[in-house]
Amino acid sequence: MPDDQYPYMQVAERIRRRILDGALSEGAKLPGQRELAQQEGVAVATLGRALDHLQVEGYITTSRRGTFVANAPSVAASGYDRITRVLRTGSVLGDGETLIVTAAEIVKPPQYVAELFDLDDGDQVVRRQWHTGKGTQRTMLAVTWYPARFAGLVPEMLSTARDKAAGLLPRIQAATGRQVTNGRDDVHAREADEREASFLGVRVGSPILAGAHRLWDDEGVLEYGEWCLPYRLVVGYEYAIEAAPDA
Repeated sequence: MPDDQYPYMQVAERIRRRILDGALSEGAKLPGQRELAQQEGVAVATLGRALDHLQVEGYITTSRRGTFVANAPSVAASGYDRITRVLRTGSVLGDGETLIVTAAEIVKPPQYVAELFDLDDGDQVVRRQWHTGKGTQRTMLAVTWYPARFAGLVPEMLSTARDKAAGLLPRIQAATGRQVTNGRDDVHAREADEREASFLGVRVGSPILAGAHRLWDDEGVLEYGEWCLPYRLVVGYEYAIEAAPDA
């Protein structure tokens, strides 16, 4: 049985999603284990394993007073978490996060971006640069790219207004009639350059976690993004392992 099919993992995922989506806010106290187990429809022992898992991940803390959603958690949403969140809730942001767009423009793309979108020479793309934060902490710097024709269908792609920035993907899908069917993340560690250090609030040369994602359907890539996180944040992934076929 894949890990995500175990009852305690399913419970952990449901609680994790409520935390990431803001339904359970930072510092919120969770119900007692018996009550929470009843709400989740599982045994107390199963609920306990789920909470242990979430505590190791940094989403919750426990004390004599009870179990609480961690304040300023050290974990950050993965690309998968943010993409599935925006498709569920209409916003890429987690509870308490803010987003500022510093650039939204139609530009000639670098060659590698043009190749990802299968563009002809001279074709343009929408480039959006933005960063997120939580309180005084910067949580991510990102640049996302889209085919330029999308801007004619979704004009807010070229806006830097905060109220139009956090939920573009569902609007793009609705306007184009296309649906993301596949995605890929690539992640690596490296040193922050001057631009990244300035946005993330770290020193030039500090270690950061950098990555890129792309989302596509049968017609091609809808979104390509590059992003980086400060070294103090941790990104976690969950996945199912398919059993190998019998020889």
